[in-house]
Amino acid sequence: MGTICGADCGKCTFRDECRGCEATCGKPFGGCCVAAEYIRVGGREKYDEFKDILLGEINALLEANGIPKAEKLYELPGSFVNLAYPLPCGQAVRFLDDKKVYLGTQISFADMGVCYGVVADTTFILVCSYSVDGSEPELIAYKKR
Repeated sequence: MGTICGADCGKCTFRDECRGCEATCGKPFGGCCVAAEYIRVGGREKYDEFKDILLGEINALLEANGIPKAEKLYELPGSFVNLAYPLPCGQAVRFLDDKKVYLGTQISFADMGVCYGVVADTTFILVCSYSVDGSEPELIAYKKR
């Protein structure tokens, strides 16, 4: 399986669902991949630059919400990070597309039973919290870029 971003597909737990971004023109799960799109237009150097800028924006948002800084962003399938957030009316809503690939990370406090998750692309940043088992998600911040 060939990649555009240089990911090691052999280590990916989603390799059975993914057909590879080279074979799918940057749409490994059927939706857009932020890494493939960026690299195709601007090259690897511009993608790395974008990730650094995005990480700075994310860390400013985390700091504003009293959450420790994120160290690195990873390419993540939407199906992996698309949690259903409960709304005050009792309905639960998913904000992401399972078929897209986003950038994100997790900041874990396993001893306290909580994790913070960050998911982003070129248009938004989403920050949430959830239990270490992925249950009880809570939307903390959503910022359009």
